[in-house]
Amino acid sequence: MKIRRKLGGVCGSDVVVSWRLFFWFVVLFVFSFVLFSTMFVFKGKFRPLVRSTRSFSATKAVLDDTATLSPAVSIREAVKLPEQTLVFLKYPRSLRLFSKEDLICVFSSGGDSSKQRKEKPEAVDSDKFGGQIVRCPETPPDHVVSLAISRWTTDDHLPAGPTHQWDWLVYDAVIDHDNSTVVFVKGLNLKPGKIADVSRYECVYGWDFAKHNRLIRSDVISAAQEVVRCRTPLTVLNGPKSAHGPVKVSVRIKGGTGMLPSIAQPDRIIRPPRRKPFEMCVCTMTRNAAAVLREWVMYHAGIGVQRWFIYDNNSDDDIIAEIEDLERRGYNISRHFWPWIKTQEAGFSNCAIRARNDCDWIAFIDVDEFYYIRSGETLTSIIRNYTASNEIGEIRTPCHSFGPSGLRNRPRGGVTEGYTCRVILPERHKSILKPESMNATLINVVHHFHLKDGFTFADVDKDVMVINHYKYQVWEVFKEKFYRRVATYVADWQNDENVGSRDRAPGLGTRPVEPPDWAERFCEVNDTGLRDQVLEKYMDKKLQRLIWEKDDEMGSRV
Repeated sequence: MKIRRKLGGVCGSDVVVSWRLFFWFVVLFVFSFVLFSTMFVFKGKFRPLVRSTRSFSATKAVLDDTATLSPAVSIREAVKLPEQTLVFLKYPRSLRLFSKEDLICVFSSGGDSSKQRKEKPEAVDSDKFGGQIVRCPETPPDHVVSLAISRWTTDDHLPAGPTHQWDWLVYDAVIDHDNSTVVFVKGLNLKPGKIADVSRYECVYGWDFAKHNRLIRSDVISAAQEVVRCRTPLTVLNGPKSAHGPVKVSVRIKGGTGMLPSIAQPDRIIRPPRRKPFEMCVCTMTRNAAAVLREWVMYHAGIGVQRWFIYDNNSDDDIIAEIEDLERRGYNISRHFWPWIKTQEAGFSNCAIRARNDCDWIAFIDVDEFYYIRSGETLTSIIRNYTASNEIGEIRTPCHSFGPSGLRNRPRGGVTEGYTCRVILPERHKSILKPESMNATLINVVHHFHLKDGFTFADVDKDVMVINHYKYQVWEVFKEKFYRRVATYVADWQNDENVGSRDRAPGLGTRPVEPPDWAERFCEVNDTGLRDQVLEKYMDKKLQRLIWEKDDEMGSRV
């Protein structure tokens, strides 16, 4: 049966509608209405809930002013150091990094929440793979460390990751320009300045060291002090990235003690351009140098230094703000966070690798050491005068040690103006290195590197150039050295070891107590040479202050 209906919208045409088609259309409409109505009524009541088997399945990441769940943020691992614990956070690229104010260090014992101790972190630093290193206070014995977010209103926290002991660890690595991997190791206890037997070791690469059947082994090229150089496998150089993140490298000691734990993820050094951008660079390792950094950088810029590498050894002062301010002023300076205690030689080796791409020459000095060129020439001109032969790969400069010079408070104009009294005889030397001349072992004794065969060094005459080492400053400053020494093979002041060494303060002993006559000590020669040069070259004549003095430091000048 068919129905004829007149529709007046389509040119008055007739439309014939089948009853069967009309019936099925009504059925479909009713069914759809019932289905969607049911979903609307029961929406949310039967939503599946995914639960994690971990104690806390998702990190609360702070995005703008709200907290959202982010299962990708996690504690990768932790390292227990004397006086602090480093916690390594792993992030996805899409999330904003936490600040120091966002985080809380949580120390737990035996899984008992009532025994938890919470403290604010000392600092938070970015790592080279987009994560963060959180510096927590020292972990108590038999405790584990985790992190909570300060905005959380519950006791939830990120589950603790694997925790490593500092004295038995592969802690850093870098792929050098020749594609070998330079690995920095604590625990091999190799002798200073000596090359070890490489047959005792092998390098091990992998994304998960627990899966022994998936590890890649390679030969050791050299081993000395805390540095092991490995032959990097092609599968590591060219292989695909893993979902677990960058590959790790470790060192295995053959014959019993096994493989060291590792947190070292090697990053690649970019090959240098044909012409290096800087002729003269400086590398230093320091802690809490904010008060002297401006003077040290600005002075050396005036004598020809173009690039500064600052290896920050756990500073807790304003050094980051000082470096950022110097950068804004046009100084090419970079901070490299280096938390590893008593590793100055390894840090200098690491810096030498990184600086080689940029620098023709690299000086290795401390922030209390200043080159003094009596003639007023630049460092680069001195270097050219002493490197007429292509065989010269290192220039050694003698050091004069200055004392407190009668002062009891920090000199307002800086160390170069304030300290003018020193010991008569020079002490040792510091080096300016041509990076291509470095021995592959990277052996250095802080003051100088071992050189390749075919290279030698030149000694600068002390009447041409010396380093003014403001070693024994006012007690307020010197006592910081008593806290901790950075060199691996130099005893801390407090240790009753090598008390008569030139690395010590003569007559001071091992107790960090100010002697009554400290201000008058180490004063055998009055030497105002650098002071006079600084006042002539770096004084702002209009303001009557040195260029590195800040507004809040100005006062009456004596």
